[in-house]
Amino acid sequence: MKFDMNKMLQEAQRMQAELAKAQEEAASEVVEASAGGGMVTVKANGAGEVVSVTIDPRAIDPEDPELLADLVLAAVNEALRSARGLMESKMSGLMPGGLEDLGGLLLES
Repeated sequence: MKFDMNKMLQEAQRMQAELAKAQEEAASEVVEASAGGGMVTVKANGAGEVVSVTIDPRAIDPEDPELLADLVLAAVNEALRSARGLMESKMSGLMPGGLEDLGGLLLES
């Protein structure tokens, strides 16, 4: 097998541009998750940033603040899992053929 350095550099530049584009696209998309039957709703973007938290006033029970904390935690974690999944789906198509042949960089001699 021969190693083609020019092809490797070109492929690396192409992949870097595609990666940046996918990250930008994911960062502009928002996912939503809720807990407690919609009592707490959290939105996060594909960059993994929480962009909003909405709490239904009925979820605020001064006698049980732990319940509200649990609902917020559950909704945030689910939103972040969804955001991570969004990013992974954007990245999954960047390397056709996977890592097995490094995108065709190794040539048969």
